[in-house]
Amino acid sequence: MNVPHVVGYYKQAATSERIYTSNPETAAGQGRMAQFVTFGEIMLRLNTPGFRRFLQAESFEASYGGAEASVAISLVNYGISSAFVTCLPPNEIGQAAINYVRRFGVDTSHITRAGERIGIYFYEIGANQRPSKVIYDRAHSAIADVKPGSIPWKEIFSEAKWFHFTGITPAISQNAADVCLEAVRSAKDKGLTVSCDLNYRAKLWKYGKTATEIMAELMPYVDIVCGNEEDCEKIFGIKGADVRIAEEVSPEKYSEVAGKLVKRFPNLKRVGITLRGSISATHNTWSAVLYDGKLHTTSKYDITSVVDRLGGGDAFTGALVYCLLAGKSDQDALDFATAASALKHSILFDPNLASIQEIESLVKEGGAGRVQR
Repeated sequence: MNVPHVVGYYKQAATSERIYTSNPETAAGQGRMAQFVTFGEIMLRLNTPGFRRFLQAESFEASYGGAEASVAISLVNYGISSAFVTCLPPNEIGQAAINYVRRFGVDTSHITRAGERIGIYFYEIGANQRPSKVIYDRAHSAIADVKPGSIPWKEIFSEAKWFHFTGITPAISQNAADVCLEAVRSAKDKGLTVSCDLNYRAKLWKYGKTATEIMAELMPYVDIVCGNEEDCEKIFGIKGADVRIAEEVSPEKYSEVAGKLVKRFPNLKRVGITLRGSISATHNTWSAVLYDGKLHTTSKYDITSVVDRLGGGDAFTGALVYCLLAGKSDQDALDFATAASALKHSILFDPNLASIQEIESLVKEGGAGRVQR
């Protein structure tokens, strides 16, 4: 299995595994309870090497990925103690997934071991005018059968400040949706901030309930919501005037989208929307907006050589959460989160491993890509 390049590593005291992180404080904080908790599925990721098509591939590069796990890894990389909660089969592949997340310093002690299989996704990396393609093989994965009442949320949230989930998790099964609802209710009872990345996945909503039905039940517990250009429209039917994916995405058009979302769910304190202009599979523009009653906009990045676009939205969410936990202003948080997610496009595999210093340098100075010596 290929392991992404990172800045450094530190030994975890309780195990012989290495912790891959850009933040030296990560290793020192392993014994403390998590400030940030997230719940979702982690899958085995199998992508074709180079730019081969599925029909050409004779081997696959193996790693592990999932939206919520990637956000937890980002938070740990910024020095925030984080826990990832999921359900994985009690076999070697399930353990390998746990080891993968744990090597970055994420607390995996609340992962349930049950079920028979881990979800898999196959990824064909696109190039130029040929788009990337994802094929899921995750039906009946361990997390789909997670049982309501089986996760001790009160214990897990005992010292936490923040809970995060995405719209992917309740799309997996009715059980997963029910456990999500348990989690957000418990989080609000404990006074936690709750965030959600809408992450609409049409291929997953197969068990009889619609995204609109399930997400409408979860959203009243959410304080901060993130998404991309399409999520609000696909889930809630909220669309601004003439908003569509194109080479140039106008940030101002999303003020209406965010405003309508807040009107429907008045508990929302902030709405973050990432804006991708897709010129080709390997050439994107990237920006974002943050709405807190007024619209904040930021720089647009011209990403001319996309290495791996998966995890861009998770990188944005993780960086935004970090900034808000650190007490930064909404504008500074948006600038940092957009830069962090722009850098993610240069990093292979799901997690964002850009350091705080690299992100702040991009915000302040722009990215020339010069060799650092």
